[in-house]
Amino acid sequence: MRAVRARLAAMTIPTEPIGSIPRPPELLRAVREHIAGRISFQRLDQAYDAAIRDTIERFEATGSPVITDGEQRKSSFATYPLEGLKSLAGNGVVIPFKDGHMRQLPRLTQGPFHYGKYAGEYVERAKPFAKRPLKQAVISASALSLIYPASGIEWYPRQRFIDDLVDEAAADITSALSAGAEVVQIDFTEGRLSLKLDPSGGLLKSFVELNNRVLDRFSPVERARIGVHVCPGGDHDSTHSADVDYAGLLPALFDTHAGRFYLQLSSEADRPRVLKQIAGLLGPGQLVFVGVTDPISKRIETPQDVCERVLEAAKFLPLNRLGTTDDCGFSPFADDDSTARDVAFAKIQARVEGTALAAALLGI
Repeated sequence: MRAVRARLAAMTIPTEPIGSIPRPPELLRAVREHIAGRISFQRLDQAYDAAIRDTIERFEATGSPVITDGEQRKSSFATYPLEGLKSLAGNGVVIPFKDGHMRQLPRLTQGPFHYGKYAGEYVERAKPFAKRPLKQAVISASALSLIYPASGIEWYPRQRFIDDLVDEAAADITSALSAGAEVVQIDFTEGRLSLKLDPSGGLLKSFVELNNRVLDRFSPVERARIGVHVCPGGDHDSTHSADVDYAGLLPALFDTHAGRFYLQLSSEADRPRVLKQIAGLLGPGQLVFVGVTDPISKRIETPQDVCERVLEAAKFLPLNRLGTTDDCGFSPFADDDSTARDVAFAKIQARVEGTALAAALLGI
């Protein structure tokens, strides 16, 4: 154990989580009770705080150098900015998953558009419990652009909506950085899905251009602390776009004006092919965090498994540009209890320890 701790202390390959952790049963029960009107918001708020405290304590126990609050207070990774808004209907874009279940976005009914909640609030609420740097995930502007209806909105044209959306998405990132987040991660899981909806790549290109409008609001120093995450979705142990080839996504993705890229890779069938493509696309100053654990798989990776995946990636990517992460969040939607908290933290600890083992073998 001492040897493992020493390697963790000396670890020079950065490792970060994606964000979400399964909510404890007590929190899920409190949410249901509040919706039913049986407990007050104060009691629900106390349940959120208890879940965040427990999440952070368990995160720090894994040795993770960067932690999150597990997104315990979010309704989902995608819809938290819409909480409390009255200008929404329920019949928006539908996202089908491989196992047959679906998620549906809200539909905007009137403008002007603004966020109901900013991510900085989550950082502020988590800071009192944390002893290590906090990372905060935010939803991409491109994902939220899907709430605008194809039929349009009277007196509120799409271009005005997009301008408002860019302002709000930039304010969301600013709120997290100003609240003290060490790193901000933009969730862009619709990137891979876009190629399923539009194989020509036109939709993907428009998504990247929209997200770049947001990122261009920040200085190069700030963008070094802002990353983008892509995966084929991960909800109730199913995906929405795992059958889409990375080859169609990566060239456009690396045109994103971000300093960090968090890429699902552990569950890829042909990792060397993808790593070779990444190596050819990597721009100056960009860091790549490769996925080394698979949240959808029930099998808990060992540190040796993770170490082997890091060594594999090191054959293709410069060591000073390489980091590790999880393929996806463990529970991006609040009602997803398909993965146990114990399993999630065991996978995270394996990632942290396996990354340290690889760093030692690589002599860094």
